[in-house]
Amino acid sequence: MTAFTKEQYIEEMVATRRKIHQMPEEGWTEFETSWLITERLRSLGLKPLLGLKVINPNAVMGRDPKLVAEAIERAKSHGVPQSFIDETEGYTGVVAVIDTGRPGPVTAFRADMDCVVVSESNSKDHVPTACGFASKHPGFMHACGHDSHSSIALEVCRWLVDHKDELKGKFKVLFQPAEEGVRGGNAMAASGIVDDCDYLIGGHVGTFAKLGEVGLMTGGFLASTKIDVHFHGRPSHAGSDPEKGRSALMAACAAAMMMQGIPRSGEGVTRIAVGKLNAGEGRNVTPVHADMQLEVRGATGEVNEYMVQNVRNIVEGVKRAYEVEGEIVKAGEATTLTVCPDLIDMVEEEAKKIEGVKRTFREDKPAGSEDCTVLIKRVVDHGGKAAYFMFGCNHHGHHRADFEIQDETSMPIGFEVFCRMAKRLNGI
Repeated sequence: MTAFTKEQYIEEMVATRRKIHQMPEEGWTEFETSWLITERLRSLGLKPLLGLKVINPNAVMGRDPKLVAEAIERAKSHGVPQSFIDETEGYTGVVAVIDTGRPGPVTAFRADMDCVVVSESNSKDHVPTACGFASKHPGFMHACGHDSHSSIALEVCRWLVDHKDELKGKFKVLFQPAEEGVRGGNAMAASGIVDDCDYLIGGHVGTFAKLGEVGLMTGGFLASTKIDVHFHGRPSHAGSDPEKGRSALMAACAAAMMMQGIPRSGEGVTRIAVGKLNAGEGRNVTPVHADMQLEVRGATGEVNEYMVQNVRNIVEGVKRAYEVEGEIVKAGEATTLTVCPDLIDMVEEEAKKIEGVKRTFREDKPAGSEDCTVLIKRVVDHGGKAAYFMFGCNHHGHHRADFEIQDETSMPIGFEVFCRMAKRLNGI
């Protein structure tokens, strides 16, 4: 097999990114994306790990069996074979293993696969629309760049195979499901797939980094817990006998308002957001059901848990006050970033050597949350080291209908960071 040129790697990753961009799939439903990735890996002579080999079902959060079943049928209608669906055992997530056959460290690279529940812009000024690769799945869009992460990781796998004779040790390239809502990292970490890793490196397009910049995360990610709350009331005719009913809707509204008033902690930054509330059966029926989706975040695990406990207290109080039933379900979780300064220094040193990189910087101000932190913690807890970097693009904001990444110039920088680190850590 003849090794690709730099231009060929770039051409392939851009084409793959644009293909994946057209078929966005939300967390735990990425069957078409997993199939594409698996087929590409097998074409390289690799034997990717799937299903329960890389996912611990006991650690899965925020997975809706109905959405999974619908996604499987959609994938099959688009040509994904039943034999592959059987291999997944119903769980998305793929890991490529490249073993050089020579003693050396085990190095992992992590990418995510899922999209965001956002409708893509149809403006003629929006590049994917103008160039014909916009989302074909209404209401869903790769509005956070995970399509680029998976595409880069695929070409990193090709590069590792092409340059296997120059390397030692073993590589694991993780294609993680369900990063949005921080749901998939826990299940992949709990499978034990990274327990033997000496190093793990994750990256993300955009965020604080502009095109031509590489940012090294030295903190900033907030611990977070995603929570679903389900209230169950008692129906009644809202006009003739309202006193016989117990309103789940009013209970949920009261809880939402009280949650906004949770005292902030002096121990660090906190966040709370009630993002969704569905309730009621009809205009003249006392609402029986109310379902809330919310999240809390904290500068530390302890601060985050303080917020979680306050949410629990409020739900318990509202249940008693409104005489309704209620349950709390944890739908996702991430931790703060474990920092390994010497590995961060290495990543920055390699980034500075890349053509097109005009600036590197360190970033630790409060940002969002990222469940790569769970994989990172797992590696560090087992004696390894980890780092997380950003490769820039000029975007209008993540999770927006007009999110763009300038794939032909932004993706090659992320790709080269991973390849340079592979040679730095595992080079002969």
